[in-house]
Amino acid sequence: MRGMTLSEKLLSAAAGRSVRAGDIAICDVDCAMGTDGSIPMAMDYFASMGGVRVHAPEKLLFALDHYAPPASPKAAMLQAKIRRFAREQGIPLFDIGAGIGHQIVVEQGLAAPGRLLVGADSHAVTYGAANCFATGVGSSDLAGVMLTGKTWLRVPESIRITLHRQLPRGVYPKDLALYLAQLFGADGATYQTLEFHGEGIASLDFEDRLVVANLSVEMGAKNAVFPLDGAAQRYLARRIAGPFEAVSADPDAQYARTLDVDLSTLQPYVARPHNVDNVTSLAELGDVPVQMAYLGTCTGGRAKDFRQALAVFREFGKPAKGVQLVVTPASREVMHELAEGGELAEFVALGAVIVTPGCGSCCGTAGAIPEDGANVVSTANRNFKGRMGNASANVFLASPEVCAASAVAGRIVSLQTFAAGR
Repeated sequence: MRGMTLSEKLLSAAAGRSVRAGDIAICDVDCAMGTDGSIPMAMDYFASMGGVRVHAPEKLLFALDHYAPPASPKAAMLQAKIRRFAREQGIPLFDIGAGIGHQIVVEQGLAAPGRLLVGADSHAVTYGAANCFATGVGSSDLAGVMLTGKTWLRVPESIRITLHRQLPRGVYPKDLALYLAQLFGADGATYQTLEFHGEGIASLDFEDRLVVANLSVEMGAKNAVFPLDGAAQRYLARRIAGPFEAVSADPDAQYARTLDVDLSTLQPYVARPHNVDNVTSLAELGDVPVQMAYLGTCTGGRAKDFRQALAVFREFGKPAKGVQLVVTPASREVMHELAEGGELAEFVALGAVIVTPGCGSCCGTAGAIPEDGANVVSTANRNFKGRMGNASANVFLASPEVCAASAVAGRIVSLQTFAAGR
C-alpha cells in the first residue's frame, strides 16, 4: 500500500487502527480545550446526554479567555457556572487573566508530537505546530469528549506545502500566512490538512509555526501540521513532561495537491476588510489612515511579537497623534516575561492601553472597542465585519512590525517605506 501522510498516521494512532483519507475514525482524544464562549453550551449538551461525571477530567482544559474580564452580569454568571462545574468535576481551570486557551495549551506542554487535540474554538489548529493533529470542534463535540473521551473525525486529505529558502528582512510568518490565505482563498483548503515540508521550515522558529498553523483555518483547513525538527524539539522539551517522538509522513504518501513556496520572494502583506483572504501587498494598498493599532491575540500576542513592535517604537518614537495603541498579552506568562524584561513599562510609557491577558478585543467581547469608522491595524487572525465589537470599524491584519510602523506613521505602511520617508 502507498505510504501515509502525517494526518493519516496521527489519526491512525488515535483510532487504534489504520485509517486513510476519507475514512471515518473514532479517536481517543489526548486533550480537549473549552472556552467561556463554548463551555456553557457544552455543559448543557453534556447534561442532555445523561452525563454525570466527565470521562477523564485530566484530559480537559477550561479557559476563561473570551470575556476577560466579563463585560456584563450575564457573562460573569456564566463564568461562575463554569467554575462550579470545573471544581465539581476536577477539570483544570485557567481563570480570567491566565490568558488565551490556545496559548495555555502550548505553555502547559499539552501539545506534543503524536497527540490528538481538539478545542471548542476554531483556532485550536494552532497546536499542529507541535507535530500533532489539532482541530476545532463544536460545543456538542466537546460534550461528547467530556462524556466518552472520544470524538469522530473524517480523515482529511492533505496538501503538501514545501517551503524553500527563508523570509527576507521585514517579512514575517504573518506575511507567509496571509500569502497562503490569498493563494487558497477562504475555502480553498476546506477539510484538508496543510502539511509543511522543506528546508525553509528551519528558518521559522516554533512560535513562527504557531502563527502559520493558527491562520490555516482561515483557508478552511481542518488542521495544519509541521514536522518535529531541532527548533521544535528544543521548545517543546522545556514544556512537555516525559519523552516524545516525532511523527513523519512517508516518502510515498499521496497528496491532494502540492505547493512550493519560495520564502525569499514574499513581502509584507495586509488583509483588507472584511475578509482574511482579501490580501494585498503593502506596496499596493494605497494611503490608509489609522486610528488604532492592536497588538495581541493567539496569532500575535507572544513576547516575540511585542518585541518586534517595540523595536520600531524604540527607533522611531511614539504612536502618532490620534492613534490608540492597544496591548493584550496572550497569557499571564507572556505578561510576566514582558514585565521582567522591562518591555511592559515601555509600552506604558508609549501611552498604550494594557488589557488583561486573553482574547481581548479580537472577538469584540472584551477589551478596547474601536470608534465608529475607525481603521484598525491588528496582529489578529480575523477581520470580519463587527469582529472587534463595532461593525462600522475596518480591521486590517498585518505583522507586529507593520502594526507598529503604522501606529507611528499614522497610516498603514511597512517599516522600510516609513523609514525611507523619514
